[in-house]
Amino acid sequence: MPNRVLQVLVFVALATGGFAIGTTEFGTMSLLPLIQHAFNIGESTASHIISAYALGVVVGAPIITVLAARVSRKPLLIGLMAVFAVGNGMSALAPSYHWLILFRFISGLPHGAYFGLASLMAASVVKPHRRTQAVGYVMLGLTLATILGVPAATWLASLAGWRAGYWTVTAIALAAGVLIMIFAPYQGAHSDAHPMRELTALSRPNVWLTLAIGGIGFGGVFAVYTYLTTTLTHVTHMSSALAPVVLGIFGVGMTMGNMIVPRFADRAQMPTAGAMLVWSLLALLAFPLASHNGIAVTIDVFCIGFGVSLAAILQTRLMDVAGDAQNLAAALNHVAFNFANALGPLLAGIVIAFGFGAEIAGYVGAGLAVAGLVIWALTWNYDRRVGHVPNATPSEAVH
Repeated sequence: MPNRVLQVLVFVALATGGFAIGTTEFGTMSLLPLIQHAFNIGESTASHIISAYALGVVVGAPIITVLAARVSRKPLLIGLMAVFAVGNGMSALAPSYHWLILFRFISGLPHGAYFGLASLMAASVVKPHRRTQAVGYVMLGLTLATILGVPAATWLASLAGWRAGYWTVTAIALAAGVLIMIFAPYQGAHSDAHPMRELTALSRPNVWLTLAIGGIGFGGVFAVYTYLTTTLTHVTHMSSALAPVVLGIFGVGMTMGNMIVPRFADRAQMPTAGAMLVWSLLALLAFPLASHNGIAVTIDVFCIGFGVSLAAILQTRLMDVAGDAQNLAAALNHVAFNFANALGPLLAGIVIAFGFGAEIAGYVGAGLAVAGLVIWALTWNYDRRVGHVPNATPSEAVH
């Protein structure tokens, strides 16, 4: 079989795992009304289900990656998908709200470690100058989930109850595990691999600066996404039938961004990261104005989604600056984005509580994008002072 075909099959296998994760991460928001009704709980109480998953991501990413430093990537990825499938299967069987909270936490544990390891594996099967593109292909699973996976799980849940949504994710996760078992290359752990070596990532200023770019600069995207349905309903006055279409357009923007932007990032990593922060800043600034017109807000939402491609750039950069601790650094990228997912909506919610409309989330997000740009500038200046030169991930498989 040609090497190019083998690479594509590896990407498909890894992206399927991302598709499962994206379906449960974004799909739970759609299932909340059904879960509220099933357990007779309020909206604010039901939202803790999302928080429990995010907490699982934050806890699981560093702990799993450090403790599994000596485990080969392929079996570890299969194991992470197995835990993810079990967590979602238990979520589907949860007898009460409190059990569901626990099972959502368990489901979140493999998230960051999976994406970190999958990104490293994808980068290892291509030439060094295509690493960011390879990471982008893995992220396509996450973005396609917002277009295909979430609507499918939500539709099934509307027919058969909210539990069907989690059973759908369980099935996808099991399929991903099988595909990884068949197509992913075996990559033995480094001979010097050790949990303490992974922890050296935390001693590198460039790792923290890169994480801060995502953790702060990305918060605006989540601020707008969280309040997007509310904005479309109460500001744009869009019909309930069209609102999901706009959410799908956000996913289309993410998918297009991950297909296009990494090609530029492989040539000029930091300039492309800065350009995407400026892109997000402009799109977020336009959101409050665009929100009063259905066509304008749809175009703007596409542009905001396009800016999510920054994730693939930062993922590759963490590989470059982490030295011998690439596994932990790569996993921490998703901890940073979950921090952004908490920070953006929190700040937007505080401002909205003062009586502003939901569209104000765009200005809050723009402020976070500016902060991200400041950190980006400090990071680039640090690179120049210490003479940082990206070190390509060594190839461990076929080209």
